[in-house]
Amino acid sequence: MQLIISTFGREIFNLILHVKSCLRLFPQQSQVCLHLSDRNRLDTKITLLTFAYRLHFSGNLYFLVYNSGSLLRLGPGLFEVGDEPFYHLFDGQALMHKFDFKNGQVTYFRKFIRTDAYVRAITEKRVVITEFGTFAYPDPCKNIFSRFFTYFQGVEVTDNCLVNVYPIGEDYYAVTETNYITKVNTDTLETLKKVDMCSYVNINGVTAHPHIERDGTVYNIGNCMGKGASLAYNIVRIPPTQKDKSDPIDKSKVVVQFPSYQRFKPSYVHSFGKTDNYFVFVETPVKINLLKFLSAWSIRGCNYMDCFESNESQGTLFHIAKKDPGEYIDLKFKGAPIGMFHHINAFEDQGFIVVDLCAWKGFEFVYNYLWLANLRANWDEVKKAAMLAPQPEVRRYVIPLDVHKEEQGKNLVSLPYTTATATMYADGSTWLEPEVLFSSPHQAFEFPQINYKRYGGKNYTYAYALGLNHFIPDRICKLNVKTKETWVWQEPDSYPSEPLFVQTPDAVDEDDGVLLTIVAAPGAQRPAYLLILNAKDLSEVARAEVECTIPVTFHGMYKP
Repeated sequence: MQLIISTFGREIFNLILHVKSCLRLFPQQSQVCLHLSDRNRLDTKITLLTFAYRLHFSGNLYFLVYNSGSLLRLGPGLFEVGDEPFYHLFDGQALMHKFDFKNGQVTYFRKFIRTDAYVRAITEKRVVITEFGTFAYPDPCKNIFSRFFTYFQGVEVTDNCLVNVYPIGEDYYAVTETNYITKVNTDTLETLKKVDMCSYVNINGVTAHPHIERDGTVYNIGNCMGKGASLAYNIVRIPPTQKDKSDPIDKSKVVVQFPSYQRFKPSYVHSFGKTDNYFVFVETPVKINLLKFLSAWSIRGCNYMDCFESNESQGTLFHIAKKDPGEYIDLKFKGAPIGMFHHINAFEDQGFIVVDLCAWKGFEFVYNYLWLANLRANWDEVKKAAMLAPQPEVRRYVIPLDVHKEEQGKNLVSLPYTTATATMYADGSTWLEPEVLFSSPHQAFEFPQINYKRYGGKNYTYAYALGLNHFIPDRICKLNVKTKETWVWQEPDSYPSEPLFVQTPDAVDEDDGVLLTIVAAPGAQRPAYLLILNAKDLSEVARAEVECTIPVTFHGMYKP
């Protein structure tokens, strides 16, 4: 489940999200061939669904077009089945998108992932498996006794993998945040198989934001049943491609475990931090009530959203562990309550761990603002609701690795380039105060990206993100985390998605590359386009316009 996409008004919302008319043209797979174009020269000649534009590139950007590669994106694509609607933004059935770069052309494909949730919903013309905000009622064709016993067969967890896609070994998996991941063929977009991570490691689910090292090793986190019948959080390691070509998932293992603040109420976890030598887990006050999840779901009928609650008194806890060998460091780091979905980066410096993340002030769960009924309201209503939401900020926390009791009351942070502080209390805990790197009223810097290939887990300078104006995704942003300088790309009535950074060949500077984003432009003749921006200054390099609507996407990757 992923944060934050919205629209401007009912008509725009329906155009971006409600793609039934377009899917009637392409019921299973869409293929649209196009050429990249200079924004100032448009050839209006269209033949069927194929159209061409002049291409203007310079320097190393030539590589992106004339070498093979694919932009892969995931998001919701179906918001009703039969006469039954889905109610939350994260309920829509998973639709995979691909822009292929080859021989100077860009080809657009899309296809629904044939998860159990999707196939059964289409077959039975109703919601069959409970989603994030939509409860699946029992089959009305069953008699009362069958329906009664269905309630006690346990929770059927969704495999609707609409959030992200990433590699494991030589394979690619579409994912959500449950225990199920779905293997896909990224060439054909065919669904290959469903994998239950619970069959391999002690985990109840994994995030859609793993960390992937240069050799292909994958690390992820999820809650689990820990020691003393108490919930905990496990870091799972999946090795890289095996010499014998066996499935790396078969060799998955837990490398370290973090304790949970509350025994039966784990925090909602969407991402975590990793440096070269440490894991960072931020335990927020947004909780999953496990007892409600197991009992009320089966007996009364609940969805995932019904099982979230906020612990106003907890605050935020910061946990750290050594990566190799996996070892939990039993130090207590605390901070004021925040909601948090996305880490930007984390790195080590002079005995400290620097953690940059996208925070939402307070303890309220931001997903409460993403019900479709709210998002379909007119702009004034959307803005009014957003005014009540937590204030978003980009924050930098600094965690000292060397803590001594005799230093109580002192600021332990000695890094010269940050105002973040860490102060030890008499009880041995250390209170963390962040430095705010970016803050503007109701303006969020979200869905962050960096030059991960070279600077993931290392001291870095630039972050890129989707800019949200009262939850409306209306800009692409760049932030210098050292100077707080910002750059913005924005056009009227244009709604971009998460920008993905692609480094240019033989890059020297950290920001030598481009950003790829899919933009919905409801008022334009062609309502969507792939936009390529120069990562240096966010100037436009090129765009590839698509004749049909492209619904909202959450996350994705560039596959060379």
